[in-house]
Amino acid sequence: MRPQITIALQTDKPLAAYGSLAAKAESYGFDGVSVYNDMLYQPAWLPLLEIARQTERIKIGPAAVNPFTSHPINIAGNLALVDAASGSRAYCGFARGAWLDFIGLIPSNPIPTLREAILCVRHLLNQDKNPFAGEHFQLQGGDTLRWQNIRSDIPFLLGSWGPQTINACLPLVSEIKLGGTANPGAARQLKSFLKQQKADVAVVCGSVTVIDNDGNAARERARREVALYLPVVADLDKTITIESDRLKGIREAMKQYDVGKAISFISDELLAKFAFAGTPDEIIGQVLNLFEAGADRVEFGTPHGLSSDKGLALLGEIVLPNVHAALSR
Repeated sequence: MRPQITIALQTDKPLAAYGSLAAKAESYGFDGVSVYNDMLYQPAWLPLLEIARQTERIKIGPAAVNPFTSHPINIAGNLALVDAASGSRAYCGFARGAWLDFIGLIPSNPIPTLREAILCVRHLLNQDKNPFAGEHFQLQGGDTLRWQNIRSDIPFLLGSWGPQTINACLPLVSEIKLGGTANPGAARQLKSFLKQQKADVAVVCGSVTVIDNDGNAARERARREVALYLPVVADLDKTITIESDRLKGIREAMKQYDVGKAISFISDELLAKFAFAGTPDEIIGQVLNLFEAGADRVEFGTPHGLSSDKGLALLGEIVLPNVHAALSR
């Protein structure tokens, strides 16, 4: 598979905005548009339907759904609708999910539950009328999704850093996404692991993206976006060593919601591991380094730029064609 570059959108926009944004991304030549499905934001499904109606080529899907706030039957039904509306261009990302503690939900067996949910969604997409007798999810059998033209082989993605989760779900997915990273070391390590497992699964790296001709302004904005998740990803990425005082400083500042203090601990070098941030030339370099390390897909996450429209334009008009040109040499 040739290296791919996609855009991700947060669901904080008017519903009518998603289709035109995705159409613009498609016109630039991006390979896909993912829609986040984060708690307390709009659910991804209606924005994805808007995107399906206004695009023709790109891959689209939620990144990601979790089976603790949505039953597999709801995931399968919504996914099948988006896939049909898009002309079989959908994919579905699965993840354990973040911020579940906000609703007092602490899964007791998250890995087997996630794996079983993926199997259950596939069972439904196959329109299999046999019972699904899982430990966490059950289907009585004798019936299934009651409409036609459902694609059974919609591709699945797993969003995870955890070795145990990856091992459990590896046979069920075609992509694994490392979220919150622009670190070539992480891509290289996962690619090596997949090679050892002889698994034909693509590696995806995605993170906050802020591009601007003023690189310092872009990095300053990106620091503010990254400060919340950097300590979490730092614990997951075993290829990065961060001074304990620096990491402690970020954590303690964020506990007090002191973003200004937290970002003072994030150097340009450290930021480059967790975000795409800077001028077009700098981001081109970051993307090429990831592809060289073994990433199969790079995803530019929100906010894209100091303004979203300008950010998308710089990514589409400068970064994308220059990366394609470099890869074709």
